[in-house]
Amino acid sequence: MDICEKIAYIKGLTEGLALDDSTKEGKILTAIIDLLGDITEEICEIEDGCDELMEQLDAVDEDLSSVEDLIYGEDECGCDDCCDDDDDVFEIECPACHDVIYLDGDMLEEDGMTCPNCGTELEFDFDCDCDDCAEDAQEDTQD
Repeated sequence: MDICEKIAYIKGLTEGLALDDSTKEGKILTAIIDLLGDITEEICEIEDGCDELMEQLDAVDEDLSSVEDLIYGEDECGCDDCCDDDDDVFEIECPACHDVIYLDGDMLEEDGMTCPNCGTELEFDFDCDCDDCAEDAQEDTQD
């Protein structure tokens, strides 16, 4: 039984009691039951409003998901956990000014860059230990 049904039940009980509204006790009980009825109506309206808001929020969430798919594209595997390789950020320190510079994978693939703080030319020369790079290096030496 929800709150709306409970107050209706209590109102029915009081009508069955045939309370005398001319006595002090009858007036108080009638006023309390009327107040409970008003509170119950307000609560029911709030619940209805919350339900409507939740439906609208779900619709907005679905629309936002569609927009994100259009803008960012969908992952091939459909998950967010295993496809975050593009978000790797590396930090290097400029040997001249000791400023920390943050780079992504694409920036590291270039041979170098200019330090944005002091203008020193930085060169990137690193060997990767991963299996894919090792295989590529072997293929390059065999050619």
